[in-house]
Amino acid sequence: MKLLEPGTPLDGFVIEACLHSGGMAHIYRVHYANGARDPGFPMVMKIPRMTAGDGAENIVSFEVEHQLLQVLTGPHVPRFVAAGDLHNVPYLVMEYVQGQTLDHWLPEPGEPHTPLTPATLASLGAAMAHAVHSLHRQNTCHLDLKPANVLIKPDGSAVLLDFGLSCHAHYPDLLAEELRKAVGSPAWIAPEQVVGVRGDPRSDVFAIGVMLYELATGELPFGAPKTDGGLRQRLWMDPRPPRALRPDLPPWLQEVILRCLETEAAQRYPSAAHLALDLTNPDQITVTARGERTVGTGFKEHFKRWLKAAGKHYQPSPMPSHQIEEVPILMVAVPHHDVSDATLYSLRQAVARSLGIRPGARLAVVTVISTGDTSTTHSDKSETSVHRRHLTQLKQWAQPLDLAGHQTSYHVLESNDVAQALVRYAEGNHVSMIVMGAATHGLQMQRFVATVPIKVAMDAPCTVILVKQHTPFEQLQG
Repeated sequence: MKLLEPGTPLDGFVIEACLHSGGMAHIYRVHYANGARDPGFPMVMKIPRMTAGDGAENIVSFEVEHQLLQVLTGPHVPRFVAAGDLHNVPYLVMEYVQGQTLDHWLPEPGEPHTPLTPATLASLGAAMAHAVHSLHRQNTCHLDLKPANVLIKPDGSAVLLDFGLSCHAHYPDLLAEELRKAVGSPAWIAPEQVVGVRGDPRSDVFAIGVMLYELATGELPFGAPKTDGGLRQRLWMDPRPPRALRPDLPPWLQEVILRCLETEAAQRYPSAAHLALDLTNPDQITVTARGERTVGTGFKEHFKRWLKAAGKHYQPSPMPSHQIEEVPILMVAVPHHDVSDATLYSLRQAVARSLGIRPGARLAVVTVISTGDTSTTHSDKSETSVHRRHLTQLKQWAQPLDLAGHQTSYHVLESNDVAQALVRYAEGNHVSMIVMGAATHGLQMQRFVATVPIKVAMDAPCTVILVKQHTPFEQLQG
């Protein structure tokens, strides 16, 4: 379809300026004719290209996006407004989100790369991971994440764009049925997508790793392959370590990027929520040899991987929401005053039981201190020592736990409202379950006083397990 002129009416909308003219669609600013039915936010109209030379994927991707935009919700996707008839003029009208795509932080072709600080890279990566996790919880994998499809709003949060190549577990996968080939943008596509496996949320984690690599170094980790053979190389080949291209990058950041880019999905972050938690707490990332190395993988190792990939059979992925439920973030609230050893013991036992039935779970050990605990300090050093003391206590509490296979981090929050601090932490980090001590007040008292556990149980976005002291202190001594 040819470009529409500004002022053209279409199904009750008026076309404004063309914002983007791409290989698959044109995007225009639009408004309602005569000011009718103002939605309260600016709008854009997306019209797919349908000339004789355009491929079938343009129409199929339009149908997919039409289907998904109507069911996806939340702050990380544009709001759906209307759609046009495929037999007349197909179009999608949606919210126009203010912000800049990740292309803003990348150099134009031929221009030198301006290095971003590790803090900026971590912030951008965490914003992407939060948005992607929100999508996965709705049983949708984006599968075409790239800088042009990630928009960063002025508040720092991310909005995902262009769902034409996406896959929803509850709807037929039209692209897989119609095209029967690897679908995605070659520079960012995950290894399992290359061989036709769609619907694994860890494919989007891989794409985040590609974007972080590019933002950090100015180069694509696998280049921009043009052939199927070039695409298949990522089934067994690692990219050069980012620190080989940019020595000032901290090892923790390379650890994150290369973990996202593992050829086998099982070796990546198990969910985007796990990735976001690492990027918001870089000081607690465990750096392995992966984060330290500056030399790429040798030929011998790549050859062994090639042999393995040649005979590997990829299995369809489970539903994204089910997959992320298998690797939850478990949070335990550990009190630091007015608590008995028996209660601490009971909390530890409850956590051990919960981790025992969730092999891939991550544990966040949290305590909340009053802002008054540090208000009397006279230097940053003394305030830091207060936090260190509480962190040490948390690690001592967790020491008897068998944490093999469970990534664990420790967090000291400051607030005069303990319940609110715990709920906000759970919301911000996609916690699946909170374990905390039950109230010690009697039932009569709880009718008049909303205790911290009751407040958390009422407001938390996830399951809350309240643990009562069940082991007498005398038995502990024995």
